[in-house]
Amino acid sequence: MTEPLDVTKLQRRLAEFAAARDWQPYHTPKNLAAALSVEAAELLEIFQWLTPEESARVMDDPETAHRVTDEVADVLAYLLQLCEALRIDPLAALDAKIDRNEHRFPAP
Repeated sequence: MTEPLDVTKLQRRLAEFAAARDWQPYHTPKNLAAALSVEAAELLEIFQWLTPEESARVMDDPETAHRVTDEVADVLAYLLQLCEALRIDPLAALDAKIDRNEHRFPAP
């Protein structure tokens, strides 16, 4: 049985991966934010010319599903590395943002 994944373990794996390749000098907040933006754009590119209906079925095609999954992983990897570099707890940040949005945009 495999151990369950969590954000901290994934951040540690990403840090170890980068350290093994001496990439830490390049993993500045600016560079990580730029890389995150590029990967998000690559994810968007998959959906760029799809209709809303086609986009809802994007995971039906195995090749496209694989591309989407890989780009989502790239976006998450850079986001987690950015959070690590800036000492942001991504889950706490999201929880706090949801709280603020619930106050800003109350349900009818």
